[in-house]
Amino acid sequence: MAFIADFHIHSKFSRATSKDMDISHLDEMAKLKGIDLVGTSDFTHPVWLDSLKRTLSPEEDGLYRFRNTLFILTTEVNNIFYAQGATRKIHNLIFAPSFDVVEKINKNLASFGDLHSDGRPTLKMEAKDLVEAVLGIDEDAFIVPAHIWTPWFSLFGANFGFDSIEECFGEYTKYIYALETGLSSDPQMNWRVSSLDRFTLISNSDAHSPSRLGREANVFSYRIGYEGIKKIFREKNKEEFLYTVEFFPQEGKYHYDGHRGCSLCFSPQESQKYKNLCPKCGKPLTIGVMHRVETLADRDEGFRGTEDNIPFKHLIPLSEIIAEALDQGVDTKAVEERYRGITQRLGGEFKVLLEVPESELSRSISSRVVEGIMRVRKGKVKIKCGYDGVYGEVRVFDEEEKKKEKQLDLF
Repeated sequence: MAFIADFHIHSKFSRATSKDMDISHLDEMAKLKGIDLVGTSDFTHPVWLDSLKRTLSPEEDGLYRFRNTLFILTTEVNNIFYAQGATRKIHNLIFAPSFDVVEKINKNLASFGDLHSDGRPTLKMEAKDLVEAVLGIDEDAFIVPAHIWTPWFSLFGANFGFDSIEECFGEYTKYIYALETGLSSDPQMNWRVSSLDRFTLISNSDAHSPSRLGREANVFSYRIGYEGIKKIFREKNKEEFLYTVEFFPQEGKYHYDGHRGCSLCFSPQESQKYKNLCPKCGKPLTIGVMHRVETLADRDEGFRGTEDNIPFKHLIPLSEIIAEALDQGVDTKAVEERYRGITQRLGGEFKVLLEVPESELSRSISSRVVEGIMRVRKGKVKIKCGYDGVYGEVRVFDEEEKKKEKQLDLF
């Protein structure tokens, strides 16, 4: 039985998050999704940390439990600093093995920023100094650079990032084992940059509401504890790390270049024709993930990776497939009722999307939804790219199909 983990989310104490981002709601949603392990995130926030201590029970392998769901102590921080002649803004994930270690980390980081102000605090310290500080507290803790390609706050971001990991982390690069690809890139895009070959690529939801939990995730071959996770990241073990679950990267809100104010979306090649300036207003375009990958890549588009790369699978959330089938909004009551009914009957969203045979799906789900699930499994989708903070669209059915099916009773 696969073991599914989503290491990067946010609590209700982070900005722009749902009030339902608490342990109880996360446990409920993890069960519906079929997720076994969830990152707590935001452990730097004092109120959230107190809640975690009261709510979670320790397991023997460095994980914690609430009802059906295991949790691992994680947080995201925003490092802002000046280096090599420019301002840098880098988001990093911290993994910690215990609450005792978390307390020590928080005490240290409080000197560099206000931990009360946001679940994802801003720290005025270099990224390499963060690694030094965390490892100095406990060598079992570790850092993973977050969503490494997003334009504004990431390792390779077009606006405030670096061109290499070594430029950012210096002599502490050897302690970086894994990189988070982010919603706007998938592993194959990262494989084009040969300097990333030694790193394990992980994918997480960065969820700000319970329904977004698991929109990207990591699938392991068995239940794995804290030390096992770190070991797999360090060794890139394909026997234990089976694959990542990915957004179609085009759906990410920074995949292509563009200017939201003028409703313009460009491929990297189109942007270069306009010298990266908006042809309508003349302002600089927001340079997206695909453009940055093109800039740093030393391999051609379509490169399929090396033998030790962890595989991946593109998925569309089940609620979005149902919403298309019903021709209703994804957050409507009708979609939620059908989503809960399907996942409760068949053992969770990931099982439905990845494992349950078509014949079994057809016995308890409408033909329209089953057709959508099978199209996603085969990659037969229609895509409109995201840009400059605007999410892209990935569609399973086209408008003509919707017109023909609109009158059918779906359930």
